[in-house]
Amino acid sequence: MANRDKLNILFLEPYLGGSHKAFLDGMMRHSGHNIIPITMSDKYWKWRMSGGSVTLAQKSTAITEEPDLIFASSMTNLPAFIALTNPRFANTPSIMYMQENQLTMPLPEGEERDYTYCYINYLSALVAGELWFSSKFHFNEFMQALPVFLSKYNDLKHKELIDRIRDKSRVVYPGLSLKEHNATPDLRKENDVPVVVWNQRWEYDRNPEMFFRIMNRLDDAECEFNLILAGDHLQVNPSEFEALQKRYGDRILHYGYASDAKQYSELLHKGDIVVSTSRYEFFCTALLEAVYCGCHPMVPNALTYPELIPESLKEPLLHGPVFYNSEDDLFKKMQKLLNKKTATLPKGTLKNIVKHLNWESYMLDVDAYLSDAAKKI
Repeated sequence: MANRDKLNILFLEPYLGGSHKAFLDGMMRHSGHNIIPITMSDKYWKWRMSGGSVTLAQKSTAITEEPDLIFASSMTNLPAFIALTNPRFANTPSIMYMQENQLTMPLPEGEERDYTYCYINYLSALVAGELWFSSKFHFNEFMQALPVFLSKYNDLKHKELIDRIRDKSRVVYPGLSLKEHNATPDLRKENDVPVVVWNQRWEYDRNPEMFFRIMNRLDDAECEFNLILAGDHLQVNPSEFEALQKRYGDRILHYGYASDAKQYSELLHKGDIVVSTSRYEFFCTALLEAVYCGCHPMVPNALTYPELIPESLKEPLLHGPVFYNSEDDLFKKMQKLLNKKTATLPKGTLKNIVKHLNWESYMLDVDAYLSDAAKKI
């Protein structure tokens, strides 16, 4: 590594979209190091994992700086990139950031797992100098899945290498862009009835079907509420939307992905309650943004949530709980919140859950981790 504090970090991202794009944007805006991105569009994820390293290697020839560290997203075939650029980066320390992994990613019903992409993750984990995981839950799931995955092969499974992967792993949560929400006024005081927010993707793993079963049950129970549906809805077919419109009509205050940051912040500051019905989640950026803006969370007592929400708030004495254990449990707790038999948590308490992940301050820790990793050669 060069004899200086500011590092040249080559950031490899073959799938620049969603949480991957948000992470790179946060690094670019807030790191004290020099981030040098090589990216590709967020299309054809399987082709990006299997063939993207050819394009990344070609693009790297235009980089004139000599990197002190390679930082690769979990969509990168890192061994292929190192081989294709040999010998230039052969001795450059590297980190792979595990936003997700293909061993435990949930699949829609009827779809079989393609272990080709699992093996790309596994080989990249072996090659990387360090592995960073987006949550403790994610790290634990991956480590538990590795021996099961390797057991599928006939011989020479090398399960002893799992300990090597474990020893070079750490949990580094994604930072959050929270500063932009501070200027938005609190709009929920204008609400005539409670406003329930869904700001997550409308996809299988986020389980929107359960969310609307719950809301329909609450509507049948004559609970009053309005809805803000601000998640990416590309997976919703027209008939589903027509059914929503027919039932809720003008009670839907907003429908569709809010690409404008100011509008998105205003929507979150109008919500009273944000709900997650996820089947699986490696981190929960959208929900934590809503919490920071003052939405009381209702989340599964599982996945990443127990590690991110303080123990004292699981069943607070003076306010409604934030965790549920089943669909019926969620219905009962939501009913009490909507009928104001229990109170939502104060906005100050909610902001404190999240503020330590604000990129503005959190990046100091991440930069220190990057500096440590660059010294490991």
